Amino acid sequence: MPTVRDVTIGLLRDLGMTTVFGNPGSTELPMFRNFPRDFRYIMGLQESVVLGMADGYAQATGRAAVVNLHSSAGTGHALGNLFTAFKNQTPLVVTAGQQARSILPYEPFLFAERASEFPRPFVKWSCEPARAEDVPAALHRAWLVAMEPPCGPTFVSIPIDDWDRDCEPFTPRTVHAARMPDMRAMAACAQALAGARNPAIVVGAGVARDGAWGQVVELAQRHNAAVWVAPMSARCSFPEDHPLFAGFLTAGREAIVATLAPHDFVLALGGPMNLYHVEGHGPHMPPGCDMWLIGDNHVHAAWAPAGTAIIAQCDKALDLLLQAPPPAVRPVPQLRTLPPRLDGSAMTDAYVLQQIAALRSADSVIVEEAPSSRGPMHDRLPIVRKDTFYTTASGGLGHGLPAAVGIAMARPADKVIAVLGDGSAMYAIQGLHAAVQHGAAVSFIILKNNRYEALHHFGRHFGIQELVGTQFPELDFCLLAQGHGVAARRATDATSLNEALRWSFAADGPTLVEAVVL
Repeated sequence: MPTVRDVTIGLLRDLGMTTVFGNPGSTELPMFRNFPRDFRYIMGLQESVVLGMADGYAQATGRAAVVNLHSSAGTGHALGNLFTAFKNQTPLVVTAGQQARSILPYEPFLFAERASEFPRPFVKWSCEPARAEDVPAALHRAWLVAMEPPCGPTFVSIPIDDWDRDCEPFTPRTVHAARMPDMRAMAACAQALAGARNPAIVVGAGVARDGAWGQVVELAQRHNAAVWVAPMSARCSFPEDHPLFAGFLTAGREAIVATLAPHDFVLALGGPMNLYHVEGHGPHMPPGCDMWLIGDNHVHAAWAPAGTAIIAQCDKALDLLLQAPPPAVRPVPQLRTLPPRLDGSAMTDAYVLQQIAALRSADSVIVEEAPSSRGPMHDRLPIVRKDTFYTTASGGLGHGLPAAVGIAMARPADKVIAVLGDGSAMYAIQGLHAAVQHGAAVSFIILKNNRYEALHHFGRHFGIQELVGTQFPELDFCLLAQGHGVAARRATDATSLNEALRWSFAADGPTLVEAVVL
């Protein structure tokens, strides 16, 4: 009779999960006995790096990735990026080892107490199977739940002695999960949109996840509607060089209301629009503005403070809106004015981002985790192609660097550019090791301002003039890169920056540029 391991490996192969991301401990090793040659194991030097790589890989492929962690300690290390994967709506099947069932009553060394509860609430479903022979079924259910919209991570704890137990063959089932919109609600939305005087569209990450980039462009052009990006959106959902692109909403109540005040109709697609980062007061929408939200996440619909929500995948809903009768003729709105180009006399983050935009290929992939430079990035580094921008939806740090490695593994023909703050990079610097091991074509661009600038910004917001423990001028990212086997260059002025960026963007493997900014 086959073992649990035999049946599980066959299941993972059937599901297309032959790439395993992990940092195993003692309780995971039996899973890898006689590891098949058609599988690939991606080792991360720390569990948060493992989760981040798997997140990027799963987002880039659109398929759930499998992650292998170590009991409580390893799962604990990974929780920050598990939170990010949950907010990113990334499909992951996370497994963790558990001590042998026979010694669990004695609280053994390196066991997990209440293992299935530990990763909650940042997983859609979790379990520790009651019997060894239930492991394949649990993993199959975890995969189905992870892939069902809204996608997200799931978790299975597996005792060490389960892998060698006998197991009956397991046949995976097919579940067709379609999230079609309510037809009457969609008709009402289409009628309200067609009758609006000055409509606006707000796009979130769900537009990208649902592959609806082209449909949003068509809908916006049909209605001459201004298109805004939802606050803190983690994906690119509309070309930022399009005449109808209006800009980015700020994550504050008063700011959102002020920005949308000219509009009498707002259609928010694929994510929360009223996402706040600071406390605010007053209304959530401008008076008299008809607000509609369409997305696959019922949680977003439940807590949205205003408007009418339709639970549906964006591509399916947009198909219906595009089939509606044509609207009245509207004038083309006058929208953004781009800032003047910088001459490089000052080595600022804005100048670095401007030069990245000028020197990169338009279809290269940007992975961003530089929170204090998000504003200059919006002004200077436009995203103009679909599926070429990724960032963290949670705001947690340590995701961007390993996610860039995972995306490069999933898209080996594309150049990936990771734009990282120096503080952010230090959360997951070990990810450079995996980039070298697997030849990932990532250009790591470190914006080095020697401090946590985002905290200084918020310090000023709270009236705090001096912050303790937020500066680190002694970090040397070129030496850190070289210690992991990554070639690196430092840029301190316009000339050295342009030379370093050209060198990095032309490289076939991983490189790092330390851009020292004011």
